Amino acid sequence: MKEMILRGLQQAYENMVHMIAEFLPRFVVMFIIMSFGWLVALLLKYLVRAILHLTKLDRLSEESGASQVLRKAALPSISELLSRAFFWVTWVAFALVGISVLGIPVLHEQISRLFQLLPELFVAILILFVGVLAANFLSRAALLGAVNAGYRAPRLWSGTVRFVIWILTITMALEQIGLAKETVITAFSIFFGALMLALAVSFGIGGRDLARQILERHLGDKHANESEKEEEPTPL
Repeated sequence: MKEMILRGLQQAYENMVHMIAEFLPRFVVMFIIMSFGWLVALLLKYLVRAILHLTKLDRLSEESGASQVLRKAALPSISELLSRAFFWVTWVAFALVGISVLGIPVLHEQISRLFQLLPELFVAILILFVGVLAANFLSRAALLGAVNAGYRAPRLWSGTVRFVIWILTITMALEQIGLAKETVITAFSIFFGALMLALAVSFGIGGRDLARQILERHLGDKHANESEKEEEPTPL
């Protein structure tokens, strides 16, 4: 009995040593890959930041109003934000490759899913960035147009344009990463239809007085012309 216990303990010890002997080289390889990925990501971060400074993206962001939105959200500049995004995406990709070297089946399956999601996530972030720029630019254009046209509550028009573009951008980003795709599209369709109906009703109610004034002016001019014709003397 004692020999069986000793043999079992010896077998367990040998198995543990064998597992450690197999795991340690993989762990070292993972550490090397992640360290190399950190250096590559850091180099890419500085490279992207330099390229974006040369393209004067920060000035374009300042003119479009996107920098104001970022400052309100306590975020850095556009160039710094994009360079950090490139850094983390690159390093996470190397980290996932390093973790997959460990050869754990469950982790390998999850990492494969994350690799499939990374490009979609990057495109979704790009869509959000372009959407913020478009929302700020078009809202300013709507504000200037409403002021020049003499519309009431021009800031309401500007805010409505910005809000609609934000909703559209968020919907496109969520659809890109496949997060509740059908639910998002259905919710956006309902919201957009309700918004168009509300605008149509508000335009109808708000334009009722204007339409009455136009009709009264037109009919008044018509009656005035008819009365002038009746007052003209008829030739003998």
